[in-house]
Amino acid sequence: MVQLGCIEINPWNSKVSHLDNPDWIVIDLDPEGVGFDKVIKTALVVRRVCNELGISSHPKTSGKTGLHIYIPTNAKYSYKLVRQFAGQLAETIHQQAEDFTSIERSPEKRRGKVYIDFLQNSQGQTLAAPYSVRPTKEATVSTPLHWDEVEKGLDPKKLTMKDIQSRLDKMGDLWQPILEAGVDLSKILKKLD
Repeated sequence: MVQLGCIEINPWNSKVSHLDNPDWIVIDLDPEGVGFDKVIKTALVVRRVCNELGISSHPKTSGKTGLHIYIPTNAKYSYKLVRQFAGQLAETIHQQAEDFTSIERSPEKRRGKVYIDFLQNSQGQTLAAPYSVRPTKEATVSTPLHWDEVEKGLDPKKLTMKDIQSRLDKMGDLWQPILEAGVDLSKILKKLD
């Protein structure tokens, strides 16, 4: 049923009320023939770069093999500006982790690396929604995380539809901060230049 689109939800990065302005920037970490440990290592570089720039960032599992890192924008910027910023951010992250990351779009050219996909910040692009069940044998869920969970041993296959409600009851909605105050891109772009 998930494969038929009956369960899985893949929304745009913007709401109907402001389709031209995304609610967030996303960095999609997509492993190409490497283990999840490299995804975690890359995510921690993303976090460090964001912290250095004074950016609030929020991880979630993709529900499959990758991680998504979200930066709230509060729908203040156009897709064009958000994508430009995401590209600069991806380049900065890649420079600090060239041994195991790539910003190369072609899968053949990034084998054995974690792809830092910033192109997901285009209008009409979609990613698995938070708390969406994914088409896997385990019925994994795309799960928002605390940064302290992003460490060796994190296994997205253990975040399933059987466990998500108890996790929500215990931790609350970790997605809520993404829908609140956003980053000041003009200030951050000056730091990146």
